[in-house]
Amino acid sequence: MKSKIFFVGLAFFILANGCQQNSPSLKPEEAKEIAKEAFLFGFPLVMNYKTLYANAIDENSGDYKGEFNQKSCDARLFTPEDKAIVTPNSDTPYCMFWSDIRQEPVVFSVPAIDSARYYSFQLIDMFTHNFFYIGSLTTGNLAGNYLIALEGWNGKVPEGITKVVRSETDLFFTIVRTQLFNSDDLENVAKPQSVYKVQTLSEYNGEAPTTKEAIGEFPNWTEGSQYTEESFKYLDAVLKFVNPIEKEIPVLERFKKLGIGTKEGFDISRFDAETQQAIKEGVKEGFAEMEAFIKANSTDPLGSTKIFGTRDFLEQSAKKNYGFDNAHLIRAVGAYLGIYGNSAGEAAYPMYLTDGEGQPLDASKNKYTLTFDSGQMPPVRAFWSLTMYDGKTQLLVDNKLDKYLVNSTSMSDLVKNRDGSITIFIQKESPGKNLEPNWLPAPDGPFYCVMRLYGPEESVLKGAWKNPPMIKSN
Repeated sequence: MKSKIFFVGLAFFILANGCQQNSPSLKPEEAKEIAKEAFLFGFPLVMNYKTLYANAIDENSGDYKGEFNQKSCDARLFTPEDKAIVTPNSDTPYCMFWSDIRQEPVVFSVPAIDSARYYSFQLIDMFTHNFFYIGSLTTGNLAGNYLIALEGWNGKVPEGITKVVRSETDLFFTIVRTQLFNSDDLENVAKPQSVYKVQTLSEYNGEAPTTKEAIGEFPNWTEGSQYTEESFKYLDAVLKFVNPIEKEIPVLERFKKLGIGTKEGFDISRFDAETQQAIKEGVKEGFAEMEAFIKANSTDPLGSTKIFGTRDFLEQSAKKNYGFDNAHLIRAVGAYLGIYGNSAGEAAYPMYLTDGEGQPLDASKNKYTLTFDSGQMPPVRAFWSLTMYDGKTQLLVDNKLDKYLVNSTSMSDLVKNRDGSITIFIQKESPGKNLEPNWLPAPDGPFYCVMRLYGPEESVLKGAWKNPPMIKSN
């Protein structure tokens, strides 16, 4: 196995350094096809780069969390001012941090957590694969020490390590969610947050820290460029931290015809005008394919359970559910709709992109309702929520109530109908003071909603429980 990894890595090294092709003979049609493939393959890595740059590189971003391998926690909920991540969760206070394991592994230590409180460490590689979970629904609420290392690491595992976890990329992102029961519960969330530990292996062993390896230069992030050929410069920056699996070496070799992944990097000015236009068209076609997929699958209540997970899961899902040869498209769609979505066993995300008649949601034109029949609340092992997002920015919606969601912890505040059902009013203006507990404020324009079901029961995952439709109520 070790020799196999060596020869795969050697092959990639030779390709990367000996076959740098910005071929002047590249035909426009081929350039277009490669650009489309590179856009879809690279989109999740590029969106991941956006978060990486804001959290760990740009100290003036407003979303800066700190250096690599340092814990960063906030005992607060997300608001419209948080802009680094699209479709953010505002259910749980977060810890977020980036890890660099090029030189040595890191160790995550968690304390024993109250059995009634949900928590999770979601470990995400540069491809946005959820490669491991620590938490209530996977490893349980007992204390533990988890060592995270690269696939090829074969060092000594110290005593006290609960499990060794492998990452296929040099850098990875961790999102820690700790359940908040109500607004008075922040202090109880802050307690475990303060005890979570992130250490390099040398620190865990009480040894002198390893000298840090230079991380290199990172291009400045420009919002909007992720949808254009400019995204390839970010893909260039990320690929140096990716250890390609054998089947993806030919894919990355094709990208080198555009300069992507070479020493020089992508530079569209190296191509003639016709080829430049073809590259731009390829990117547009890639994004159009994402939009077409989203539209075609917008009414699938189990859609989210098919597009987030491990590498193996996504490859299997792409083939089984959509007949695709690879997971590039569904991985890109996941990053676009809600990057860092949880794997199916951890959470399901029924999305509301259209109303019950299949029409796009727009609160500047319509009012909507969503009704849970009596006894038909979402079946979950942890908790659920319904969150509002601006259709243009994909961020939370500013409103006079500072209210961005309704959830299972607010059930006692909601007004019930005579038959015991509960109706949520989704509109830009208040439905009236007496119904404001049931109001989910919408923007004056397009929007979408995401239902989050943490610890979904089998009835959700098998499609027996159906999320209620959003009905136009004008």
